[in-house]
Amino acid sequence: MYASYLSYIKFAFRHHWAVGAFNVSNLEQAQAVIAAAEKLKAPVLVNTSEKAIEYAGLNALAAVVKILAKGVKTKVTLNLDHGRSYSIAAACVKAGYNSVMVDGSRLPYRQNLLLTSRVVKLAHKHGIPVEGELGALGGKEDYISGKVRMTDPVQARDFVKKTKVDLLAIAIGNAHGIPQAGEKLDFGRLKSIHLALPYQPLVLHGASSTPAKDLRRAIAAGVVKINIDTDLRLAFAKSIRKFLKNNPKIWDPREILSPTREAIQKVVEEKIKIFGSNNKSKQHA
Repeated sequence: MYASYLSYIKFAFRHHWAVGAFNVSNLEQAQAVIAAAEKLKAPVLVNTSEKAIEYAGLNALAAVVKILAKGVKTKVTLNLDHGRSYSIAAACVKAGYNSVMVDGSRLPYRQNLLLTSRVVKLAHKHGIPVEGELGALGGKEDYISGKVRMTDPVQARDFVKKTKVDLLAIAIGNAHGIPQAGEKLDFGRLKSIHLALPYQPLVLHGASSTPAKDLRRAIAAGVVKINIDTDLRLAFAKSIRKFLKNNPKIWDPREILSPTREAIQKVVEEKIKIFGSNNKSKQHA
């Protein structure tokens, strides 16, 4: 079922579980993510970054995900991940996405406000929810890279009030890419953000390889959406390397790529169970 997360996100917030947002850039990845969600009866977001859109094509990606979603009973949302401009958000709205994230976190605060507010105005006109970001994650992923800048709780309250975003992505020590030594979540800051915005659903990016206990603790403090990308890329690459090592004379891409679906689906199922979104597809309000 192709559906927005608006039907259940407040329920998830009140009952302390989170929906997984899993990045894809090709058919096999999308099939694996949606198959895992359907198997566990979990709502799911299929994330596509700007780089994934450039790689696979905006309309092609949208068509693939929408067709796959129509073939399952669970709720599948197609989300723009880290859209850096109004134009990419507008293009995704036009292509039929039912969720967009605008990332102005690298901009000066006022410019972030203006960009995010503009996207919210457009998307809400079409009934599409918007995620904004305040603070900057460390690490590198696609076009997103830079130094960590933690989310300020007071500024976060001002940002949400002025932009009217549906979800707020925060920086509390989380980072994109392969985890580095010493990285850990600042739960004191998360608590302060939650106290400043007690009714605001929050988002945790860069959650690959974050310990399950930390993810559950974050969910208890207001996080309702958790993004996973690196863990899926690693599973995809390891699967291909293993297959080619064991089958050096096979060159059929269908045989080479098929095992990647099983590898990715396994990771997605593990994450869904940690997030507590299994058996939640029909819960809402």
